[in-house]
Amino acid sequence: MNIHIVQHDVRTLAPEENLQWILAELDTPQSRDALLTVFPACTLCGAPLYAAAGYTDLQKRAQAALQELVARSEHRAFLVGLPLQIQDKGLCNAIVFVQNCAIRAIVTKKYLMPDEQRCFVRGEGVQVVQFHDQKIAIGFYEDLKELTKGHVEQPDMVVCCGCNVFDYQKPYRTRYRMTKIVELLNAGLVYVNRTGGEGPFLYAGGSLAMNAAGGVLMQLPYFEHACGTVDMQLMDTVEDEKPEAVELVYKALVTGIRDYFRKNGLYRAVLGLSGGIDSALVATLAVDALGTENVHGLLMPSQYSTDHSVKDAEDLAHNLGMSYDIVPIRPVFDAFRETLKPVFGDRAEDVTEENMQARVRGTLVMSYANKFGALALNTTNRSEAAMGYGTLYGDSCGSLAVIGDLYKTEVYQLSEWINRDGIRIPQNTIDKAPSAELRPGQKDSDSLPDYDLLDAILNLYLDESLCEDEIVDEGYDRETVQMVIRKVKQNEWKRLQFAPQLKVSPVSFGFDRRWPIS
Repeated sequence: MNIHIVQHDVRTLAPEENLQWILAELDTPQSRDALLTVFPACTLCGAPLYAAAGYTDLQKRAQAALQELVARSEHRAFLVGLPLQIQDKGLCNAIVFVQNCAIRAIVTKKYLMPDEQRCFVRGEGVQVVQFHDQKIAIGFYEDLKELTKGHVEQPDMVVCCGCNVFDYQKPYRTRYRMTKIVELLNAGLVYVNRTGGEGPFLYAGGSLAMNAAGGVLMQLPYFEHACGTVDMQLMDTVEDEKPEAVELVYKALVTGIRDYFRKNGLYRAVLGLSGGIDSALVATLAVDALGTENVHGLLMPSQYSTDHSVKDAEDLAHNLGMSYDIVPIRPVFDAFRETLKPVFGDRAEDVTEENMQARVRGTLVMSYANKFGALALNTTNRSEAAMGYGTLYGDSCGSLAVIGDLYKTEVYQLSEWINRDGIRIPQNTIDKAPSAELRPGQKDSDSLPDYDLLDAILNLYLDESLCEDEIVDEGYDRETVQMVIRKVKQNEWKRLQFAPQLKVSPVSFGFDRRWPIS
């Protein structure tokens, strides 16, 4: 049986636009020659829909697009996903099986994610249909557990329609799960997943087909529009591609930046270049996503900035070929201090003046963004966000937090990977001790544990959900662990005012992990 697999970057809330590319794909020779064409889940309306799913106008538009698709399908067979009102049940996340200009089956999602539970009612789960002398089990990725529990009759083949939000462990977990299903059922399997970015959420693609023996017959690339046709009866397999996690994260972040701008009708980015590794990595990713000509840097030295920081920022800009301006902040900073002197009196300078510098820089970046129609990129990493190591309305400002879901140690790993074939990020930027340079001789290590230690503790606390005693049992100093946990809890209020961040970790702030503020 020939099956045509399509992974596409779906436009959310645009069923009419999605209808057109679906019809175009069904009209291709590859799709026409196949018995069945499979699209990802949520194809007609995109995802996540959030509150939009509950509005009847979107539901009616989706229903109209489906009716037109069925009418114009020319006796083809295909699977397509959309939100669908089911009589006597309610709004379901559905996969519709269309054959010969008619709807043959509607598969509704049973195991809903937390955000989906606000939009959809629980469906029936995996459904087995007879198609060309084959029993095909059709279902959403999350519902495949029904197959492993024996709740569904034995199929000859499994077709899984996914719309899976990416994290750097998901492709490996997905592959393991698919392999286990094939082994258990002794059945071929097709998995199709969407690609592209939708706000902070990223979709990896990586669709694949496996024969009943567990061999990979076809695998589509990660983070690319792609399609392919596979003969499920073949025994000849292809090489099993398993890219490194760091490469997937790079592709994910570049995709996320590109689609965030494209889908919001923007093309130009601006960010502050400090000479540090965070802004260097964000600038590099932005250039790769948007093009050199569309990324601008502001170098904003103060009286506390070192000469090498300015040089490192300039070297980065030259390496990337991006434009930049040098805008010293001392005149503005001095004006702020002078203005507040009658209020502050003789009080000694402290963190107030440090935050003031960060807010001056944030104001300059946002002002450039306003004047030139650009989008400001935030450069805060996950370690800093966890500890509240940043200034609200200062270095926390921006319209998109590119690396907000990467620990500092992961920032270094990704930077080294980017430099694997030649220096793009200056080596001194990678090698030097990180510093906010808000006072003479300041280093991050003055306020935080060494990042290797900090990130190890944060990983156990945030990603593994270990409590204080359990982390101490892993060999970490109790006083340090207590300090880290206290800082994380104390700064939830600050993270709630943070820019939208591209999700790449399994447990992201704001999406997967929320904490009471008080």
